[in-house]
Amino acid sequence: MPNTLFGFVRRVSAWDQLRVSLLAIVVFVLNTAPLEMQRRILNAATLDGNVTLVLVLAAAYAGIVLFEGLVKLLMNIYGGWIAEKAVRALRLAASVVVGTMPEQRQTAGVRGVEIALILGEPEPIGGFVGIAISELVLQVGILLSVFGYMFFMQTPLAFVCLAIFSPQFVFVPLMQAAINRRVQTRINVLRRASVSVLRAGTSEAERENEQKERFAEIFELNLGVVKLRFSMKFLMNLTHNLGKVIVLCVGGWFVIDGRTDVGTVVAFVSGLNNVRDPWGDLVNWYQDMLLTGAKYRTFTAAMDKFAKGEEPLSVS
Repeated sequence: MPNTLFGFVRRVSAWDQLRVSLLAIVVFVLNTAPLEMQRRILNAATLDGNVTLVLVLAAAYAGIVLFEGLVKLLMNIYGGWIAEKAVRALRLAASVVVGTMPEQRQTAGVRGVEIALILGEPEPIGGFVGIAISELVLQVGILLSVFGYMFFMQTPLAFVCLAIFSPQFVFVPLMQAAINRRVQTRINVLRRASVSVLRAGTSEAERENEQKERFAEIFELNLGVVKLRFSMKFLMNLTHNLGKVIVLCVGGWFVIDGRTDVGTVVAFVSGLNNVRDPWGDLVNWYQDMLLTGAKYRTFTAAMDKFAKGEEPLSVS
């Protein structure tokens, strides 16, 4: 198997990734159009008082939204197919490699890790493969197109919006690194728990005590991950909502000063909402990439040991 996660992505789905990424490009190009349509509809109603123009623009807006939704639906279904294809490839590879081990080496440790490799561990890896490239293309494309539109319409307000997200470039990577360490440790503890279930020659009391200690460790690791994830979400929501307040204040000042119109300010507030979801999805993609990379390295390390005829886990 390839040594890196993206090497595996390329091996099992290179051309599929290209095709689903093309669908992602169509989606993010269409995503920017509603901002301009909202601005034009509002200005047509408040400045021109043209009911016919408002209806025509509203119909065009609805058509764009419908077409974008259909393309995104196709993209998501295609991505799901890629994910399931990757999961199947991982399970087949694990089954074949474990099957090459001599029967006398089929210990409880081997069987326990085999269960984890075939049943549980391929799912999150395959799930990421389905969105590995298209999600990055889509969310980065949306962010660039929305910010590009903002800079085109009103550069000072666009700089305000851009500054809103700058703190997240600091705290997101730091908090995610802490999450990754806990997740990788949890995988190893779960494997030891699986092996303990199948291991013979150990008293029931001793095995029960070992499992209690492992479950307590898993509890603490999971709780740490939950705290970090929700703390990160809190900080992201805080910066976003403070940003809307700042945009309304600065935008209101510009309207009073005659430097912009109400439609532009509304478009910027809507643009912030449009940026919030892709930015959060991009952070989630970054989290998934790091976590899945750690899981993939753990998976391939076990596969390498199986291929060498070694037990992939030393049980303490």
